[in-house]
Amino acid sequence: MQIPKSHPRAKSLHIREKLVNGYHKGLVVEEGLLAHGRGEMFDYLIGEKTSMTSHKAIKAAARMLLGAKHPVISVNGNFAALCPNEIAQLAKTVGAEIEVNLFYASERRKKAIAQALKRSGSGKILGLEPRFSRRIPNLESARRVVDERGIFIADVVLVPLEDGDRTVALKRFGKKVITFDLNPMSRTARTADITIVDNVTRGMSLLIDACRRVKKSSSGKTVRFDNKANLSHSILTIRNNLGRLSHA
Repeated sequence: MQIPKSHPRAKSLHIREKLVNGYHKGLVVEEGLLAHGRGEMFDYLIGEKTSMTSHKAIKAAARMLLGAKHPVISVNGNFAALCPNEIAQLAKTVGAEIEVNLFYASERRKKAIAQALKRSGSGKILGLEPRFSRRIPNLESARRVVDERGIFIADVVLVPLEDGDRTVALKRFGKKVITFDLNPMSRTARTADITIVDNVTRGMSLLIDACRRVKKSSSGKTVRFDNKANLSHSILTIRNNLGRLSHA
């Protein structure tokens, strides 16, 4: 039996295909495929849809991005493989820089990611030229190397599919951090200023729409957001879904 295209399972298979294609093109590493498998499990636990709690987080993220003086979108291989068009659209909408920043870094992989982003409509890509490299303090991984025109001077950084060490280091370095994380209990989720507990392939389109609405509105860009409450509600969603499954 063929699965309808609108069915969550069909969408999951399409996402997997994107990642596998990204792997063959040199964007994604094997570890990224493993990380996606963990994310799929949490997506199932949240019901494979964007919760009302996450819609509120997305609205807050839109205000924070549009209120920033120097917003930056940090891009790794999985993010580039899954959302290249959305990255370009969001950057244009909020006036953000795009910077390639990798845990498993190589010049070849950086160039492959930059080319994929440019094919999808992105303009200038930071993080490629060693002469602009600076280091985030108190971080040991390769992701400590950032662009002095981008993450190094950013006030707000969007870091989807993030590792916890860098989120902690960015916060200590004075940055506001927005993240997509399907696991509301992760260190990244708990450390960020705004955590969108949603699949990035759903959430990015919603974030772009939210940014466009905020730009058109006359209300201010002040952000008041309780991330602890946000995560608690997301964990409750998972518990409720597990309860329904256990009684099915």
